[in-house]
Amino acid sequence: MKRILIFSGTTEGRQLADILDASGICADVCVATGYGHEVMTEGQYRNIYTGRLTEEEMKEFMQKGDYAAIVDATHPYAVVVSSNIRQASAQAGLPYYRLRRTLQSAGDDSDVIYVKSQQECVRALEQTSGNILLTTGSKELHCYCENETLRERLFVRVLPGTESIEICHKNGILGRQIIAMQGPFSEEMNLALLHQYQIRYMVTKESGASGGFSEKISAAKKAGVSVFVIENPEAENGEQKENLEEILQEIERLTGKHIRRKQMQVSLVGIGMGNTKLITEEAAERIKGADLLFGAKRLLDAVPAQWNVAAERLPYYLAKDILPCLDDAGEKSGKAIFHAVILFSGDTGFYSGAEKMMQALQGRENTEVSVCPGISSVSYLAARSGNSWQDAKIVSLHGTDQMERLIKKAGMREKVFVITSGVSDVREIGKRLIECGLKETTVTVGYALSYPAEQIKTLSPEECMQLTDEGLYTCLIQNQRISGEKKNSDPKFLTHGLPDDAFCRDKVPMTKEEVREAAICKMHLTPDAVVYDIGSGTGSIAVEMARLSDNLTVYAIERKQEAVALIEKNCTKYGLANVKVICGEAPGALTGLPVPTHAFIGGSNGSLKEILTDLYRKNPRMRVVVTAITLETVGAVSSILNEFPVEQEEIIQMSVSRAKKAGRYHLMQAENPVFILSFYFAGGTES
Repeated sequence: MKRILIFSGTTEGRQLADILDASGICADVCVATGYGHEVMTEGQYRNIYTGRLTEEEMKEFMQKGDYAAIVDATHPYAVVVSSNIRQASAQAGLPYYRLRRTLQSAGDDSDVIYVKSQQECVRALEQTSGNILLTTGSKELHCYCENETLRERLFVRVLPGTESIEICHKNGILGRQIIAMQGPFSEEMNLALLHQYQIRYMVTKESGASGGFSEKISAAKKAGVSVFVIENPEAENGEQKENLEEILQEIERLTGKHIRRKQMQVSLVGIGMGNTKLITEEAAERIKGADLLFGAKRLLDAVPAQWNVAAERLPYYLAKDILPCLDDAGEKSGKAIFHAVILFSGDTGFYSGAEKMMQALQGRENTEVSVCPGISSVSYLAARSGNSWQDAKIVSLHGTDQMERLIKKAGMREKVFVITSGVSDVREIGKRLIECGLKETTVTVGYALSYPAEQIKTLSPEECMQLTDEGLYTCLIQNQRISGEKKNSDPKFLTHGLPDDAFCRDKVPMTKEEVREAAICKMHLTPDAVVYDIGSGTGSIAVEMARLSDNLTVYAIERKQEAVALIEKNCTKYGLANVKVICGEAPGALTGLPVPTHAFIGGSNGSLKEILTDLYRKNPRMRVVVTAITLETVGAVSSILNEFPVEQEEIIQMSVSRAKKAGRYHLMQAENPVFILSFYFAGGTES
């Protein structure tokens, strides 16, 4: 497919190149300077060539390439360059299109003086006094520097490229007179510069919207500054003129490809914790190229103003506030491609609002969404404290009550990273760790990470309770007991199956190992189940279930005080914060407990019907498993179940025999047979 050759160096040229690239149309872009190359990013379908060309060199370039057309998108004041491009195109026999800039009126204000040329402007300024802000670039700077008195009054705003700075120095402009910045600039930025340098006169070209012309004029009016406007030298009559839409139509005709017109490019950008040193280069590039910046005020403040003085900054971070602004900006903008950046703290994929924002932006017409990741506070704290985090659990306390889940994980995991909402969360963590018998844990507390006030301390739970400084905290809880067990204990198995002698039992009855494992299998547990273990005994069933998932919660209900003490002892032995021991007799002891998803009934003390009635009232769709050792109990359960709607009902009998050594022989010794009854309640949803 034939290519399009664009001579650029302007905002309009960059916009055209971006549109063609997004539409899959190949283009070669010629820019005069290295800075022009720097701001014209590489694309999938375009190549960029840097350097000034003579008319003859332009013709040779055109003849070597397989081009469908030439587009002249150079600056409106680059009259000689445009003439050379036009002549070279004619000699190469290629269609030539001039992409013109739409001009803006400065009004009829008496403080706006139009002049035909730079020389006329110099003569007019020589009749004035006071500081001058020159915004016409570096190319014609020499015109203003020949008069030493005039040169000393100048403050020149030029592009921040090496070539521009060298021209300033060559013409005797001192460092204090140079303002090297990339425009266009907002009215506020222009106004600040006019005040900062006590400007009396501003010189500008008739540069149009993309050159920030109206913002210069409005700022000058507010500051009481007179403006000299150098008129656009391009002839108004007798010369071919095209706007962007007309040129796009011609390129469609020549290439046979449909071109996507206005586009909204939205970048979801993670900026880490706030220190600009931790913002990735990719994120910085997106921010610097944005037309509109969104984010919480704290995040907007973290982005240096000089990174992008032209972009409007809006302190919004919710989709309901951002989407209307995007629609409005897209309509008002004269740009073919509009860039918006939405800032997020930390990393976009880590407890971030970026996911919801992505969902809200999906399906929007002519909108492209990309994600730029950042550095999370967890990875930062891990690095600063010398820890890894690939083997840790991570909990966020933002917005929801996750404290219970956090304490469960802290009791069962060697490392848990915590994203907190402030110092009150850290104090509560210390308090809850102590209450759950986890005094041996240490808490590495990261305060104001990446900021000058950063502090990283390793504290005990008691010391956490004494913290007072408000601010942002990320913590690492390390359970030294779990760490020691990993070094000195057997490997963790993928299934439940602790031997009977792994439990403290004294004289309290305990469900035997094989029956225990079969009964737990019949429970059909889910990772976040809420389980009642009624008649818990030694807590062996509760302990084995709780060890399966730290998101699972078991309520061990037991009426005998000595058994309650054993359950607590066994839970402490295995560091289980997700077992809650309830001393009392069911069903009364069930009052006030969270709604269960599962129940295991190992003992009912004659209150089985009442217990089942209460369970059915709490959750008419729950899973229940009952164990029994007598036929009478099995008969009673079967009779009671006739009064409830149940499904997937199953009754099995287990007989287990164990080998006992008798001298050189092994004799099988039978355990008492046990019945396991399992079912789901099949009722409807409670009203």
